[in-house]
Amino acid sequence: MKRAPPAVSTTGLRKSYGEIHAVDDVTFAVERGEVFALLGPNGAGKTTAIEILEGFLRRDGGEVQVLGVDPGHRQQQRWLRTRIGVVLQELAVEPFFTVRQVLERNAGFYPAPRPIDEVIELVGLPEKANTRIKALSGGQQRRLDVGLGIIGNPELLFLDEPTTGLDPAARRTTWDLIRTLSSEGTTVVLSSHYMDEVEALAQSVAVLARGRVVATGPPSSLGGRDHGRITIRFVLPDGVATSDLPVAPSDFDGKTVEINTHDELVVLALIVNWALDHKLALPGLSVTRVTLEDVYLKLTRQDDDGPGDKP
Repeated sequence: MKRAPPAVSTTGLRKSYGEIHAVDDVTFAVERGEVFALLGPNGAGKTTAIEILEGFLRRDGGEVQVLGVDPGHRQQQRWLRTRIGVVLQELAVEPFFTVRQVLERNAGFYPAPRPIDEVIELVGLPEKANTRIKALSGGQQRRLDVGLGIIGNPELLFLDEPTTGLDPAARRTTWDLIRTLSSEGTTVVLSSHYMDEVEALAQSVAVLARGRVVATGPPSSLGGRDHGRITIRFVLPDGVATSDLPVAPSDFDGKTVEINTHDELVVLALIVNWALDHKLALPGLSVTRVTLEDVYLKLTRQDDDGPGDKP
């Protein structure tokens, strides 16, 4: 069976502002139906790259395909607008419209929109359907932004920091919505500074730094974190000295033992078997690997010579 082409692909994408190379030889692909996270610090080139994909910004060089068309071609942009959804960090919405009115208005821009009531339910605003925008809280307005992004039932959805300003419950509701959209076949391109969000939602990640892609892959293995150092922690049992342990601690604060190793199975087996042999409990036993945030910070460490994004 022939594999479907990617929903998004870029090859050698370039965009400059004078002498500043905002996007420099950027190449990545987004498979259909996946949640793809495009990460990077402010000034890394994310905004420029996404605006080119959305058709709002003309590139200087390279190849781009979005849903099988070039977003830079004017003849294709009208067709593309009806098949993509965009959730920006801030959307300008008329404050005197109600939630229902603004969704009904925007639904008219698309050939096959989602039902209004379904969207209101999906974004958790059923009790605010007839409330004016100006009376919504910041978090409720953010949920409406997401509703406006999905009202057109898009094949491809761009989400820029979708959970900023949301409380934990609303944040999890938005995560569930993104998972539902992906399971229904919608491709999602996500930009987020929350690494737990990326780890929970994304199947693939590309990290930008200084206008270039510095790493790609699944969050679980990005930057080699699936083979990196792990840390084993536990509370030292009463009556036991650190010298009694089968492995010398890397750190001990008088209560908690910390052991850093690259050989997790062997070291963990030694510790657990020792505890079982001596009939000892190991309170708080945990095994943690280098976090996605650790890898991200290492990959995006800025230098003084690199290019940056547009202001």
